[in-house]
Amino acid sequence: MLAFLTPQNKSLLRQLVITDFKLRYQGSVLGYFWSLLKPLLLFGVLYGVFTYVLPLGKGVPHYPAYLLLGVVLWNFFVEATNMGMGSIIGRGDMVRKVKISKPSIVIASILSACVNLGFNLIVVGFFMIITGVQIQPVVVFLPVILIELVALALALSFFLSALYVRFRDIAPIWEVVLQVMFYATPIIYPMTLVPVRLRGFLMLNPIAQIVQDAREMLVTPATITAHEVLPFWLSVIVPCVVLGLLTVASVLFFKKSAKSFAENL
Repeated sequence: MLAFLTPQNKSLLRQLVITDFKLRYQGSVLGYFWSLLKPLLLFGVLYGVFTYVLPLGKGVPHYPAYLLLGVVLWNFFVEATNMGMGSIIGRGDMVRKVKISKPSIVIASILSACVNLGFNLIVVGFFMIITGVQIQPVVVFLPVILIELVALALALSFFLSALYVRFRDIAPIWEVVLQVMFYATPIIYPMTLVPVRLRGFLMLNPIAQIVQDAREMLVTPATITAHEVLPFWLSVIVPCVVLGLLTVASVLFFKKSAKSFAENL
């Protein structure tokens, strides 16, 4: 499983990432600008609806930046897991005809999504400056949160991609799961609107923890995080253990399933 760390597979990984990113916007008039425009357009719609029609963000400091950051992080998770799930199928010809490090294919899809995330976070940074958000010193810990998000997306992608090779029904099932997770994550609504008795349950969602922690670091310290509504062992220790176990289990499952990829493609 660590074959992608060899110089040959590092080069392959780099080429796969570049190819994925180029093909995504091939034939598009705006090209790479779509990687910036898509979250901004979605943000514009959500901001208009949930500020002027249904004022969910009333009373939230710097709600526009608060909302935009949540949208960007959520879009990354959706994009990364969807691309990771379909990565082996999408490279079926390569898997069947070429001896290739199969984990590299999944990792390349996640790294391609990370490129988009990087561009979008730059937009978030500019937006924060324009709207007067004060950058807090704690922002230096933001990479830890982003690494956690990427690790979660990668672990799920290993699991989903292996399942998707054999069961095409996984795609619509995962779409439904994402819809449920979206409404179970405080992306468009602040935690202040969630009844106190339900906040702890909601914050068991790892994406909710990541989004709220990022908002606390970048946008406003007033953000309600898992540390405020859950015991220490649930807010810190359990997520780390769960992520570790999920990563190990998904990698082992992927490794076992990879032996029959060529037969099922």
